[in-house]
Amino acid sequence: MSILETINSPDDLKRLSASRLPEVATELRQMIIETCSRNGGHLAPGLGVVELTIALHRVFSTPADKIIWDVGHQAYAHKILTGRRERFSTLRTLNGISGFPKRAESPHDAFDVGHSSTSISAATGYAAARDLDGRKNKVLAMIGDGSMTGGIAYEGMNHAGHLDKDLIVILNDNEMSIAENVGALSNFLSRTSSSEFVHRFKKDVESFLKRVDVGKGVLHVARKMEDSFKGFFTPGMLFEAFGFNYIGPIDGHDLPMLIETLENVKKLNDAVLVHVLTKKGKGYKPAEQNPSLFHGVGPFDVGTGKVIKGKSGAASYTAVFGSALCKLAAEDERITAITAAMPDGTGLTGFAQDYPARFYDVGIAEQHGVTFAAGLAAEGLRPVFAVYSTFLQRAYDQVFHDVCLQNLPVTFAVDRGGVVGSDGPTHHGAFDLSYLRHLPNMTLMAPKDENELQHMLATAIELGRPAAIRYPRGNGYGVPLDQTLRPLPVGKAEILRDGSDGVLLALGSMVAPAREAAGMLDEQYGIRLTVVNARFVKPLDTDMILELAGKYGSLITIEENALQGGFGTAVLELLEEHGLSGTRVLRLGYPDSYIAQGEQHELRAMLGLDSEGIAASVRNFLSRS
Repeated sequence: MSILETINSPDDLKRLSASRLPEVATELRQMIIETCSRNGGHLAPGLGVVELTIALHRVFSTPADKIIWDVGHQAYAHKILTGRRERFSTLRTLNGISGFPKRAESPHDAFDVGHSSTSISAATGYAAARDLDGRKNKVLAMIGDGSMTGGIAYEGMNHAGHLDKDLIVILNDNEMSIAENVGALSNFLSRTSSSEFVHRFKKDVESFLKRVDVGKGVLHVARKMEDSFKGFFTPGMLFEAFGFNYIGPIDGHDLPMLIETLENVKKLNDAVLVHVLTKKGKGYKPAEQNPSLFHGVGPFDVGTGKVIKGKSGAASYTAVFGSALCKLAAEDERITAITAAMPDGTGLTGFAQDYPARFYDVGIAEQHGVTFAAGLAAEGLRPVFAVYSTFLQRAYDQVFHDVCLQNLPVTFAVDRGGVVGSDGPTHHGAFDLSYLRHLPNMTLMAPKDENELQHMLATAIELGRPAAIRYPRGNGYGVPLDQTLRPLPVGKAEILRDGSDGVLLALGSMVAPAREAAGMLDEQYGIRLTVVNARFVKPLDTDMILELAGKYGSLITIEENALQGGFGTAVLELLEEHGLSGTRVLRLGYPDSYIAQGEQHELRAMLGLDSEGIAASVRNFLSRS
């Protein structure tokens, strides 16, 4: 029996001798690697915090003590140590455990997460609630250095430092070059600065000096000396300016040091930030050598580290977008590209190489990215902000206030529209049609295939006003790609198939399954349907939709978006405005609930948005005519 098989809760971990903890770390890494090789997942972040996670659960006692994980990429070892070892093989699969902390899954998961930079704010709320209730438990925010580029992290720190709550922030730093410049001196500083005696002595001396007149000058000099010393060797001054006691940096793979430091910190009652240096992908050479690839990776071969490619030979929508943008940028020097810390994920790596002066990575700061784009556009440029649908939600106010209100020519390339797969409800692009289409001045479109995406990008850039193109995760259909990109007529749909028994108004990723469903219904039941590629959600093709509604008396809208406020709702509104509210309409899309994790094809089938599901719904609808 492995040692990990004896650990079913953090209490079991506490009962082990310290000499056995390195074995636990080794077995945790092995389990994480094996599971991610089958299911995909955030491998490199998870491997980097194995020792830190062991130390956290060795020193603190969840669920009484609260650990708030930022994003949750790093919580795999935490899940295994908190009673989910036997189910860990189901990670990120349909009906399996989530790839992110989830309160409904375990009492040890204090807060649901999936987007970045939120842990300090949430932990401050937990600490304030604890104090109001008179409890004494500890609250920790576990945040990575990448998440520290998000503005809300500093909003949280500012408030937490002001309140001076008993709060511990663990900064997991796996990027900064300081890692090579610390060593024994850093460990010495960390150990002494985290000592309860030193902390209490410092407080007592400050209190004494404040009570005597001569002490004010001495106190000022002492503080300046301490700040200068710590500022020279560490980034502590920044965090202490927010009201946090800074401890670190310390080696995040030195278990005895981690445990000793956390034991000392546990005795303090102030806002404390512990700076921990870790290596992303620690313990698996391919992940150490290429942490970006293994940050969020699909299934791979453990022996070689090679990612197992899907069967489709077609290019992904993301890749086609990136290539088309480079092609347009070669002809238009006004075009700039913006990403929020995801150049690879959004297809902008090539643009960054070809046009480095026109490429901007703003970090995990979507709000800033949108307003930054607005500033570029106000000066006559044509910025394109490539962003996942789920992350654009974070900048809704900026899209409204800074772009649309001023009618500025910013193009939003909204990647991952629709279900994205195993990342689950925090990452599905289920709401972008709803939160974008009601904004004045916005043009909103979705391509039926990867070739149409190219032309929509040209359309958006030429418009001279706000525009958004939303497209799905994954590969296209392998259709030929036009070499000359031309703008499409704005607000014009296209009829792909003529029929006599009804109309399928399909949008974006739903056009292909709608055509397949129409073929199935014709072949099996003799039901002949007109299939329309809607192309535009705003403006709608008013003339075509009204003509078809008047001709057939019934319409079926199909979209990969929440039905509330989406494409189908826009069609209903159009019919009502033109006195055709008696037209029978069936809207197919996402229900009023959050969608589970699972493979895209599994989720679309579950939601009735594959060709078979569409055909069944349409046949049932028409039979009630």
